[in-house]
Amino acid sequence: MLNSVPLRLVLASQSPARRKLLQAAGIEPDVLVSGVDESQVVSEQAEELCLELARLKAQAVLGRLRATPNERTLVLGCDSVLAFDGEILGKPTDAADATRRWERMRGRSGVLHTGHCLIDVTREVRAEAVASTTVHFADISDEEIAAYVGTGEPLAVAGAFTIDGLGGAFLTGIEGDPGTVVGLSLPLLRNLLRELELSITDLWTKVAPGGQEVDHLG
Repeated sequence: MLNSVPLRLVLASQSPARRKLLQAAGIEPDVLVSGVDESQVVSEQAEELCLELARLKAQAVLGRLRATPNERTLVLGCDSVLAFDGEILGKPTDAADATRRWERMRGRSGVLHTGHCLIDVTREVRAEAVASTTVHFADISDEEIAAYVGTGEPLAVAGAFTIDGLGGAFLTGIEGDPGTVVGLSLPLLRNLLRELELSITDLWTKVAPGGQEVDHLG
């Protein structure tokens, strides 16, 4: 019976990059911002921190939803942190902080960890895991750092950089899934769905030419 009802994915994140990544993969999520205060969670392990934050975000949104018999709802919470030089780096506090980070990171490498927590509202079960990708930073100049920080982009993202925006020009390579750096790993999401006895193809949508209509496949 569960597989015969429409499947809905609620993304517990205000990140436009995560939503865009899902949309590019054929998944049209609903978005409900969790409102979790990330500064209240402390851990010395990057993997534990990002997973706990992802869990809290998913649970916060879960508390605002109600299971219905004519729809199966999933909630996905994600959170990213950068492990660099023995520190855990989330979003910079201000432009000066972002500048100091890039002065340290340039020409070096760090590991971007993204926690994922997927909750099946209908069945009251969850699956969760962390994806990790090594990021190599270019040895950029002081002028490039100032220009990049001046755009404001580094202030809004974990680690003070993006791979899918202006910051992509300042990375020399990665080792792992690029989606992890964006903030959501599609291969990991596929595995979490399988743990919940679902397929990622169950979430695919078909968009009419021009994007006027969206019909669920299957």
